Amino acid sequence: MTPAAPILLTPGPLTTSLRTRQAMLVDWGSWDDRFNQLTASLCEQLLAIINGSHTHHCVPLQGSGTFAVEAAMGTLVPRDGHVLVLINGAYGKRLAKICEVIGRRFSTFETAEDQPTTAADVERLLKADRSISHVALIHCETSTGILNPLSDIAAVIARHGKRLIIDAMSSFGALPIDAHTIAFDALIAASGKCLEGVPGMGFVFARKESLASAAGNAHSLAMDLQDQHAYMAKTGQWRFTPPTHVVAALHEALLQYNEEGGLPARHKRYANNCQTLLDGMARLGLRSFLPAAIQAPIIVTFHAPKDPRYDFKTFYERVKAKGFILYPGKLTQVETFRVGCIGHVSSIDMHAAVTAIAQALGEMEVLDI
Repeated sequence: MTPAAPILLTPGPLTTSLRTRQAMLVDWGSWDDRFNQLTASLCEQLLAIINGSHTHHCVPLQGSGTFAVEAAMGTLVPRDGHVLVLINGAYGKRLAKICEVIGRRFSTFETAEDQPTTAADVERLLKADRSISHVALIHCETSTGILNPLSDIAAVIARHGKRLIIDAMSSFGALPIDAHTIAFDALIAASGKCLEGVPGMGFVFARKESLASAAGNAHSLAMDLQDQHAYMAKTGQWRFTPPTHVVAALHEALLQYNEEGGLPARHKRYANNCQTLLDGMARLGLRSFLPAAIQAPIIVTFHAPKDPRYDFKTFYERVKAKGFILYPGKLTQVETFRVGCIGHVSSIDMHAAVTAIAQALGEMEVLDI
């Protein structure tokens, strides 16, 4: 990669392989049998990642991951439902905002941005309010990189007979989630994250029984997952114009995912990237926001240097000129910046990124190197 085509160390869009990009050079007819087969193969492969082919349907949807989150909430939560939204970052807050906009009753439980929600929290909240029907959880909160304890929380929700909706946007494909051991009504992810496709398509793994009973729930025609699935099951086609090139790119990315060794290999590479980054930044004196125990190997938030000569925009442009795109911080209380560990990158790229960061801060006279 060159500065003209930098490596994206962001949580998505992210750096993709040449093979994935080349898959977008072919135009597809949206009603063509070959494209319909591509969609069916895609959904089958995605279901295999969560071991969910017997329990869940994979429903693809045009748009970003947020489109899919809104579609899942609007389709699977009845209009008289009550959602408990667990929040420790910007994406939990966005989920609550979705509930507000689509007219679903909701309550929130918010912890600090460096504090995971615990199973004990959820136990207490469900005991206190029996009207709660669904619990919505961000698995890996992208605003910090914090990993919430999904398995423990899911067990509490199941014991109370409530329904779980998981925003796994930044974790799906890299962190294990098994539909046989974790009960959930919906798990939501997208094409442009750990599967290393391009952005433009979300998908929802919806429990078969819940989806079948959801007719008439949706607040939106375009975001009605029940109708989308029913139409695709009947015709093999998308209801409305599909993102054909995005589908083709994701199908190709999944072939590479499986060639690499699937989820265990993808997780190992990302974990190596993350550790390489953490070790290198520590040598520069840059501190990560989260302790290691709750740091997911997806994106790392770093405290910004306290030197008055530090300015994120200048820092960003200097690092970009050296071939790497970073991400601004999303915290409200402290100044931070974020570096992604996902995408078609290796620990060699992470070493190079640390060097670029050191050089940029040296040029700004923030670091003495």
